[in-house]
Amino acid sequence: MNRVIRPKASVLPESALVPDKKIIEPPPNQFTHEVVAEQPYYYNAPAQATPQEGRFPAGTKVVLLRHDGGPVCQVADGRGLVVATAYDGLRPCR
Repeated sequence: MNRVIRPKASVLPESALVPDKKIIEPPPNQFTHEVVAEQPYYYNAPAQATPQEGRFPAGTKVVLLRHDGGPVCQVADGRGLVVATAYDGLRPCR
């Protein structure tokens, strides 16, 4: 137990940072919808060949912030992350 092996330190690229304008504070504590099945999210509305920023696991609770009737909506999750995702992949919280 005298010896601890530490991993080599590395610096993450700029792309690993969440833009400040995509975080709301304080994060929501009441939610309007939940994610039905795992689905991707994007910092901006997805366009062809736009890589996803991450994925919501099924059951993730979100607040619906904006939906104009199209396939994409804007939501905030419990961390305060504001992103675009597919509206059809959400259902109202019970």
